[in-house]
Amino acid sequence: MLSHPTLDLLHELGLSGMASGFKALDANPEARALGHAEWLGLLLDHEATARRQKRFEARARAARLRHPASIEDVDYRSHRGLDRALFLKLATGDWIRTRRNLVITGPCGVGKSWLACALGHKACRDDLSVLYYRVPRLFAALSLARGDGRYGRLLRQIAKANLLILDDWGPEPLLPEQARDLLEIVEDRYDAGSTLITSQVPVDRWYEIIGIPTLADGVLDRLLHNAHRIELAGESLRKRKAAEPAA
Repeated sequence: MLSHPTLDLLHELGLSGMASGFKALDANPEARALGHAEWLGLLLDHEATARRQKRFEARARAARLRHPASIEDVDYRSHRGLDRALFLKLATGDWIRTRRNLVITGPCGVGKSWLACALGHKACRDDLSVLYYRVPRLFAALSLARGDGRYGRLLRQIAKANLLILDDWGPEPLLPEQARDLLEIVEDRYDAGSTLITSQVPVDRWYEIIGIPTLADGVLDRLLHNAHRIELAGESLRKRKAAEPAA
């Protein structure tokens, strides 16, 4: 008879995880043999799990990752030069906690964006904040924000993320305004957060993409001096998949 009032009180207190756990335990005959401390421990585990899941879902929505990728689904069999040991080390997220950067380069279709999103997804699971932008859309958003007075607020939002993913950098040269925007972003994030960049363009050509020497020096020094690098190669995985015979 106490089940309903107890559930109502748990929900009223915002303890929905404990309420769910209480219902499950109350319906399990074997749980009646548990002591009070064991019941409480299990209910607290339910609440902690529910709260972690809610935080993950909120961070994943805010991240707006391009692909529903997961590190558990990474294909190491494809001949694209992916170092399994390095990627698994990156998947722990220590490089994000120590505010280092990561650069993933390689030709179109080898899975750069997918790998970046897998790392972003894992960071969300680890309770780290993530923002994902395709680089052309980032510059478009900054240009629009500059016009309607949201520029400073958008820069602060970008600066606060534990991990910023900038996908599809280059190959078009940046406009002077875009180069200045990029310097603002990397300056704000220097020693404050991690940045992950994917690009078809080799790193040694990034200087010419930025175009303005003083800005290029500032951007690349802050991005690359402590960055891990993954250099992929091989043919497009999309082409390979399309060529496979139907099952």
